[in-house]
Amino acid sequence: MKRFQPQPGFVVQAFRFALDPNAAQEHALRSHCGAARAAYNWAVGWVAASWWQRRAEESYKIPEESLTEWRPWSLPSLRKAFNEAKHTDPRFSAWWEENSKEAYSTGLANASAAFDNYAKSKNGKRKGTRMGVPRFKPKRKARLACRFTTGVIRVDADGRHVTLPRLGTIRTHEPTVKLLARVQAGTARILSATVRHERGRWFASFQTEAKRDIVRVARPDVAVGIDLGVKTLAVMADSTGEIRTLANPGHYDAARAQLRRASRTVSRRQGPDRRTGQKPSRRWEKANAARNRVHHRVANLRADALHKLTTAVAAEYGTVVVEDLNVAGMLRNRRLARRIADAGFGEIRRQLTYKTRQRHATRTIAADRWYPSSKTCSGCGAVKAKLPLHIRTYQCDACHLVIDRDDNAALNLAALAAAATTGTGVAGDQDTQSVSKPRGADQKTRVTRPRRKAEAGRAGGATLPRQRQTETRDRTQAEALTLW
Repeated sequence: MKRFQPQPGFVVQAFRFALDPNAAQEHALRSHCGAARAAYNWAVGWVAASWWQRRAEESYKIPEESLTEWRPWSLPSLRKAFNEAKHTDPRFSAWWEENSKEAYSTGLANASAAFDNYAKSKNGKRKGTRMGVPRFKPKRKARLACRFTTGVIRVDADGRHVTLPRLGTIRTHEPTVKLLARVQAGTARILSATVRHERGRWFASFQTEAKRDIVRVARPDVAVGIDLGVKTLAVMADSTGEIRTLANPGHYDAARAQLRRASRTVSRRQGPDRRTGQKPSRRWEKANAARNRVHHRVANLRADALHKLTTAVAAEYGTVVVEDLNVAGMLRNRRLARRIADAGFGEIRRQLTYKTRQRHATRTIAADRWYPSSKTCSGCGAVKAKLPLHIRTYQCDACHLVIDRDDNAALNLAALAAAATTGTGVAGDQDTQSVSKPRGADQKTRVTRPRRKAEAGRAGGATLPRQRQTETRDRTQAEALTLW
């Protein structure tokens, strides 16, 4: 499917508003989201059925030309097959008319994208971790979401209601004047709307094509290096030598006592048990809702703090230098995983990337993952071979500079802004003679053990079997996409 491209001067921007639906509207919202999940599961089963059928036929030595044809997973094909099956399939025939067609289209589109990602990952055409075969979404764990692309999708003129297909007019928990004013002025056009149940509340997110004027930053000629940490969330050092420190709010740690009490209350109630079919009691549901409210408050506080930090940084500096941290690998450290997850390192980089590029037309530079920002002296450029984490003060053996470890790393990151065009990025390289780097200085303090080599053909191995034909649409597959 061709990706939407906004016109010059416009960007694709989302406006999200919390909803206050009544009982009937909440029932309709859950029905639409459940219909999307049911359509997704139907598509996964319909496509996978041909795979299993071919696998069974191959076990009986049936020739290739006589095997069952592959079922395509393109969105038009899934829509056509589903429209034929919904009238006769007992899983849909009794209730499919109660929901909008957009609910079923949402599930089919997600299934088509899932199969595309799996095929591209298996063929080596998709970056990142290997994608597995699409699986069914369970009713209790699936995220409630539904997307509307056609029909009546608008923000009402009173600024407190939104209108969606088949759902009607729903009151919002907060004013919608930010989007309403843009729509009335002609600077925004609604493309689609997505309803989602998240953190105990329903939200409506409007995807729009909005006009975005570039805002000049306060200090366009100044670069800043940001060193992220656990005890101190961010140490910001700019090219003028100014250093700022932002303490880690620690929202989760502050709520651990309250969360502990709520969890103990839940454990004393009669909860659900899938093995015996026991349903939760009303008191358990009430206590579990109270515990979830604690988690939701922590998540909201964390998101608010990160947005305020990244917005302030993007609006002040012309160049922002951040580290390319292996957050997934850092979370394997059981002593620091909770605090690293609470800090949100990956979210800080993501927000800085789009805020600098789209709002201010500035740049964000990601330092190399193995760049020794903490081991390099910001004064002379000397590099230590090792610097354990428990040593929080950097002492240079060459120029005898004594500086805080995080401040030193932030200064080295700020120097990388000039190195994007010339130089090596070390602060002292421009006017100081080069210092030889000891062995291992270009690596992190803790060396990751090499991964065991996998044999060819093994799941997750070094080599994956290639396919002769890579089409993922309606054309016939020349070779089987196995489930393993």
